[in-house]
Formats: sequence, C-alpha cells, structure tokens
Amino acid sequence: MTRSEARQLRTALSDALTERREFVRTAGTYREDGAYVVERRGVESAGHRKVFESTDECRCLYDRLPEEFTADDVRHAGVTGGRRHMLVWHFVEHDAFDCELVSRQPLTARKEGPTNG
Repeated sequence: MTRSEARQLRTALSDALTERREFVRTAGTYREDGAYVVERRGVESAGHRKVFESTDECRCLYDRLPEEFTADDVRHAGVTGGRRHMLVWHFVEHDAFDCELVSRQPLTARKEGPTNG
C-alpha cells in the first residue's frame, strides 16, 4: 500500500468512526475515541453538552429511567440543570431511543417499547 493510499484509508476510517447527527433541538456525535457527545444544536458552549464514554453509557442512562420520565429523573454524575432537559429532548428525537414527548411543561417523555429499567 502506498502512503497516499494509506492516507486515504485513514481518512475514510476516521469519517466512518466519526458521525454527527443533528435533530431539531439536539445533536449527537459519535467520536473516533468511542465517546458519544450529546449537545444542544447550534450552541457552542461546553455547558450545553454531555460527553458519554460510549454509546453504551448513554443507553444505560436511558434504560435506568422509568417508563415515563422528566428532566428531574435524569440523575447521573455530571448531568445538571439544562443538560437534563437536553438529554430528555435527545432521547425523544433520536431514533435509537423508543420514546415520545408527552408534555412540554413539565418536560416529560414516555418509553414506547419494552423497557429494561
């Protein structure tokens, strides 16, 4: 393999491992290091993002939530204030999480499929 081919392969692998999906209120980024970042869409502050070590860690948080949950139920180390609301919105928006918005005031979501937690 030539150096040029190796660079092209490295770029292709990096692109495959790093993906950003934008939704209405949130965005999710799968990073090369395996981390999964949830952030408010269009906001540049670290205060509006939560970095999970992996998608499994994010899934575990979701699975631990009750069948119907509010931002107050999103109790996890490092998740405070507005980040809790952001995560509820992300769970509602992302197709990997089978839940729907029940109410905006208070912000409430309900799991639609079988629950693990």
